[in-house]
Amino acid sequence: MQSTTTLARAGNALLLSIACAAAAAASLAAMPARAAFPDKPIKLVVPFAPGGGTDLVARTVAITMGQELGQPVIIDNKPGAGTIIGTDAVAKSAPDGYTMVMATVAHVVNPSIQPKLPYNHDKAFAPVMLVGISPNVLVVRADSPLKSVKDLIDTARKDPGKLSFASQGAGTSAHLAGELFKNLTKTHITHIPYRGAGPAITDLLGGQVDVMFATAAAVGTFVESGKLRALAVTTATRSAAPALAKVPTIAESGVPGYVADSWYGLYAPAGTPAEVIARLNAAAKKAVQTEAFRKRVESEGLVIQGGSPQDFDKYAKGEEARWRKVVKENNITAE
Repeated sequence: MQSTTTLARAGNALLLSIACAAAAAASLAAMPARAAFPDKPIKLVVPFAPGGGTDLVARTVAITMGQELGQPVIIDNKPGAGTIIGTDAVAKSAPDGYTMVMATVAHVVNPSIQPKLPYNHDKAFAPVMLVGISPNVLVVRADSPLKSVKDLIDTARKDPGKLSFASQGAGTSAHLAGELFKNLTKTHITHIPYRGAGPAITDLLGGQVDVMFATAAAVGTFVESGKLRALAVTTATRSAAPALAKVPTIAESGVPGYVADSWYGLYAPAGTPAEVIARLNAAAKKAVQTEAFRKRVESEGLVIQGGSPQDFDKYAKGEEARWRKVVKENNITAE
């Protein structure tokens, strides 16, 4: 009798187990399958106004990257506060891969010149890929009496504070390039920050400001058309871009030791899954190697990079340390 009872209990347990397994299978079958990333458009925040170098690079990579991902990459311009407004929006976005920011050198400089950021710089972002590195270009309008770096230095020393230089915002490459120039040449040139390179270039062309240490991507077409005159590039060596090949460096123009690169890189919010970061990196890497991307940006002086998220992270941390030292030594502030 006891044996019969034991067998019955075992049989009931087996039936219950089978029933639970069947219910679980039915439940899984009823659940919608998780869609492969991406299954909707991706937003790429540009923390500057439309029309500048960052906007150009972002829009170019967005087209080719969107083609690779099979979903459109939509540009969202959020200018202001030296890129902090747009960057903060990304820091506070869902870490799902559907929001990125096209960062520049300002991303790693802001912690050194801004007393309080609305996000934790060290923990808020996940690197995706370094897109490219390019020179800044010291430019003046075509009818400017300044014909060389020497002319700029001499004029600035003769009338301290009379000349002004534009930038796309505090902490940007154009701002830092100008401040470094002022410090090394012992000159005083008034800094006029804008909400992007587009408005800054408009005022430079209109004569409201005298010079700009603009990104090559922002002013390449203006130099080619003759609307702006390039006096020098900010890199250690001359640019390979056709429009800038004959333009000397600032260092060889009488300011030894002067170097101020510009760069562009993609970040996603921290916490974005590793497999999603890998997908975005792969798409971005293929995008920057397309003929369409190369044709558009290499003529503007951009040296395409690519590489892994880890490569970008290492580069950005090196840039942050380098500029922190420059900011401290030269007393550069956001004002």
